[in-house]
Amino acid sequence: MYERMLDQQAVPTLEEMESYCGSCSSLFQKLNGYLIKTLGTQLEIRFPYGNKYGWSATHRIKRKLLCDIFAEAGSFTVMVRLSNRQYEAEYDALLEYTRDYIDRKYPCGDGGWIHYRVLCEEHLEDIMSLISIKSGTN
Repeated sequence: MYERMLDQQAVPTLEEMESYCGSCSSLFQKLNGYLIKTLGTQLEIRFPYGNKYGWSATHRIKRKLLCDIFAEAGSFTVMVRLSNRQYEAEYDALLEYTRDYIDRKYPCGDGGWIHYRVLCEEHLEDIMSLISIKSGTN
């Protein structure tokens, strides 16, 4: 369960990545649509960070990386880095599930990275909120 798309030789389309997410495909589509249409991101499908990560829908505003979205069988994971101040600004309004990811973030500078698995609409709302803070549009 939650296997990623790891075949480096077969570059997937966004639609193939969406389909791979199974029951979470509509959430994957909704997040990518929000990032492109609302936040004005540029999308790139890439195989970043090594063999274990798999294919990603990478979203940037100009050259600023907002997030990577990794398609998984039955879900998807969003990798995003925020500062401690950005996390704290939203922390109390987030689900306990989301706060647990923040509490266990991988430290980097004055903040850290989270690898946030989206399994339902509520998770999607929380990660959209965090990405919105990162983009500066909230």
